[in-house]
Amino acid sequence: MGQKLKITGWVAAGAVAGVLTTVSLQTVARGSLAPLPLEELQQLAAVFGMVKSDYVEPVDEKKLISDAIAGMVAGLDPHSQYFDKKSFKEFREGTTGRFVGVGIEIAQEDGLVKVVSPIEGSPAFRAGLKPNDLITRIDDTAVRGLSLNDAVKRMRGEANTKVLLTIYRKDENRTFPVTITREEIRTQSVRGKVIEPGYGWIRLSQFQERTVDDFVKKVEEIYKQDPNLKGLVLDLRNDPGGLLDAAVAISAAFLPENVTVVSTDGQLAESKFVYKAAPEFYQRRSGTDPLRGLPAALKTVPLVVLVNEGSASASEIVAGALQDHKRATIMGSQTFGKGSVQTVRPLGPDTGLKITTARYYTPSGASIQAKGIVPNVLVDESAEGSPYAALRMREADLEKHLASGQGPETKDPEREKARDEARKRLEEEARKPPQERKVPEFGNDKDFPLLQAIASLKGAPVIVSKTQVIVDNKEEKKEN
Repeated sequence: MGQKLKITGWVAAGAVAGVLTTVSLQTVARGSLAPLPLEELQQLAAVFGMVKSDYVEPVDEKKLISDAIAGMVAGLDPHSQYFDKKSFKEFREGTTGRFVGVGIEIAQEDGLVKVVSPIEGSPAFRAGLKPNDLITRIDDTAVRGLSLNDAVKRMRGEANTKVLLTIYRKDENRTFPVTITREEIRTQSVRGKVIEPGYGWIRLSQFQERTVDDFVKKVEEIYKQDPNLKGLVLDLRNDPGGLLDAAVAISAAFLPENVTVVSTDGQLAESKFVYKAAPEFYQRRSGTDPLRGLPAALKTVPLVVLVNEGSASASEIVAGALQDHKRATIMGSQTFGKGSVQTVRPLGPDTGLKITTARYYTPSGASIQAKGIVPNVLVDESAEGSPYAALRMREADLEKHLASGQGPETKDPEREKARDEARKRLEEEARKPPQERKVPEFGNDKDFPLLQAIASLKGAPVIVSKTQVIVDNKEEKKEN
């Protein structure tokens, strides 16, 4: 496989793009032999000259060119992107699961930053931060009013620098400051536990470089705790994707050897490829098979895969492969629908281009793009339904999204009406006291879809959604 692809760089397989392989840089050179539109290039040069000489104040030449490249690439689709020095660094951090910060998983609550969980062994963990702590200030900046991304940027920084967090601990009704020294953090993309005797739960929040190794360790822990596992839930809800090789490996962990996991097709010859459940398709260079130590029972244990509108790309590959091979029951909501391949090519030591080069297809040949994976069993996010699902963006909602390539898309005339109703419900919910609108976290005893998954594994009745609408490329149908 390596010789065929002439591996030299990166390939992205996620809504959060990932690092794996790309076709040789020779393909870039081959593409450059195409005739150039000289008249249009002369026009571009003329505009560049006019801006440089006539604009109200001096402009930086490098920024002009960088912005021109970024605009050209952004016009293709929502996932193609030009990386400048800063964004390329952030991209690499996202795919490795490493960054410099304090080491907490966070969410937003009441306009503040809530600590979901401190990462074990991190500076925040050692400083005594606890789940449900609220961060009210970061250094001298009040958190209320900041977006979650802005808060993250303020907490990140250079290694060995300090950040002052003001913490409100609700169960103790006190506010106190904590000074934390930033250091390199390795994020955990795998969580799991035995839910009850005989039934396990493994959650993948992203497909990163360490995901497969961490997955193997977690499976081994669960089987050590309960060797006679009767059923397993693989939780891919809100997993935005990541590395293609990790998705192939996780699929291979459950599937028979050498069956098709996913195929790709694009303009380049190298983009036409079939990935199978075998080590040569997911094993890193000069490494051993990371799945070699998995319990043999994992190939046959009854399996439910949980997905929702936030499950995208690499997580859709896994769900699609397990569904097509009838290895698992897929439960939840129709997935995001990001079925395109992004190849990342370096343009220099610290800049790069992420460009869409192919579409993904499930083993049965179905395109994931702009449709997603339709669960075998539709399950709402709570016993009351999925009141805010209509507000969530999917691939098909993104401007300039790539079509599936398998027939025309249709629009749901009721979608905007449903969104208006969901917005009203959300406004009503926001007026409730905080304790009445707390959303249960994945994996706890109030996790409704997880409870339905366990019921399914036991052969017990499942509370199936009666309201979810499936969006198809050719038709729309309501499941009852």
